[in-house]
Amino acid sequence: MNSPVDPTTTGAWAELSRLHGELTVDFRTWFADDPRRAETYTLTAGDLLVDLSKNYLTPVVRDALVRLGEQVGLEARRDAMFAGEHINTTEDRAVLHTALRRPAAESLVVDGEDVVRQVHEVLDREIAFADRVRSGEWTGVTGRPITTVINIGIGGSDLGPVMVYEALKPYKADGIECRYVSNIDPTDMYEKTKDVDPETVLFIVASKTFTTLETMTNARMAKNWLINSLENTGAIERTLAAREEATAKHFVAVSTALDRVAEFGIDPSNAFGFWNWVGGRYSVDSAVGLSDLIAVGPENWRALLDGFHTMDQHFAAAPLAENVPALMGLLNVFYSNFYGAQSHAVLPYSQYLHRFPAYLQQLTMESNGKSTRWDASPVVSQTGEVFWGEPGTNGQHAFYQLLHQGTRVVPSDFIGFANPAHALHESGNDVHALFMSNFFAQTKALAFGKTADEVRAEGCDEAIVPARVFSGNRPTTSILAPELSPRVLGELIALYEHITFTEGVVWGINSFDQWGVELGKKLALQIAPALGGDADALAAQDGSTRGLIENYLRLRRS
Repeated sequence: MNSPVDPTTTGAWAELSRLHGELTVDFRTWFADDPRRAETYTLTAGDLLVDLSKNYLTPVVRDALVRLGEQVGLEARRDAMFAGEHINTTEDRAVLHTALRRPAAESLVVDGEDVVRQVHEVLDREIAFADRVRSGEWTGVTGRPITTVINIGIGGSDLGPVMVYEALKPYKADGIECRYVSNIDPTDMYEKTKDVDPETVLFIVASKTFTTLETMTNARMAKNWLINSLENTGAIERTLAAREEATAKHFVAVSTALDRVAEFGIDPSNAFGFWNWVGGRYSVDSAVGLSDLIAVGPENWRALLDGFHTMDQHFAAAPLAENVPALMGLLNVFYSNFYGAQSHAVLPYSQYLHRFPAYLQQLTMESNGKSTRWDASPVVSQTGEVFWGEPGTNGQHAFYQLLHQGTRVVPSDFIGFANPAHALHESGNDVHALFMSNFFAQTKALAFGKTADEVRAEGCDEAIVPARVFSGNRPTTSILAPELSPRVLGELIALYEHITFTEGVVWGINSFDQWGVELGKKLALQIAPALGGDADALAAQDGSTRGLIENYLRLRRS
């Protein structure tokens, strides 16, 4: 793979720098002068309608952003990703999360293997297993059907599945509840198991290597809880054979390390693999999403995959000037590198998407929080954004004050749906209409603000007029869809995957490794013996860490 283009040396970068210096953002004037502005900058991708008109876009800015994408080779690198070239340079791997949702009729040979065929072989096994659990054919060790599925993972093996489960709760089968354990804090495992019937629980242990410290620690705690609970109630005998049978009936794995799976006590035939060309944060549509497949069923799961694929096709084929994820990613670069925006808010107007911002935090920040380009040279500009957010209208009573009147530019994405899962009314009023009126009002207020004269016209005391002025001209993107269906959710996830990819290409970084998570994990293994009384391990620490450990031990003993 060639070295990345230095974006700061391109003609488009120079033009954007000039435009940033000359551009007077005035949404009131822009919309007044161009009655078709909203129409011009509203695009569609799959079922998503995306209004970019309240962004710092003019025809000249849009064209410069498109040229930037062209000059850094966005289309060529995108095509290389879809073709299976090893664009993950530090790990010498292909990047093929898009293959997870390709139709079975397609074929893609990478490194001598037809990856689409492999994907559908695993998917068919997953669906067959999910059908057995959902029908009650798969039972626990005492013959009772499964009613609770507990997924044990961390990072992408947790954030993705729990986000999808919460988002698609209206599609969940009755009689099956999913829970998710990720934190190594024993409290997490305790809270997720304290009221669970051990005879009707199924644990899914999601770890590609079956060595992930947090996941395997939690898996062993779950195994101990299961065996102890079953023995204490007399459900199984206190024998090795009974314990092995209970483990085999109540645990399955998402892993390719079949030897370690077997050592744990899980039948390797009940292990569902995924591949090294799937990064954890891109893996929810692989076997990592097995808990979601069990919850919503094969038909809805296939609709989710179809949504992913629909956005993939749009990103792969649409011209950059009409390519929604490409334009959104290029706009993010414009805000980050020219306007000094350090964070990006994602504001879903759906309670079911309450875990979506957290999911995007890993997707975007683990992908693009880098200071080295894909050829190991230093980056030449600021990279990455801090992604954050909460569902509306909760966020309106928390942090929208900063969005409206703060001193920082915070580009914000508003996500809403025309049809709610539950159309409730209050005193004859359509509550969803009230809810969405807040969506539209907030984007309008952020764009157009309120002038001092408008405040005075309301009879406000002159002394507090400045405090009630809203500058407006705050950039927002509005994303609307018919409903939060499995298909639409797939489109949304893939949209942000490709936004992230676009930004990474401009910045010249490898968005598909995550070496930054390794150091702390390794140091934890070195520090752990000190907490267990190893004097040499304690002495080897720096003064601050040693002092913290000593105080921790003192406090724990007391």
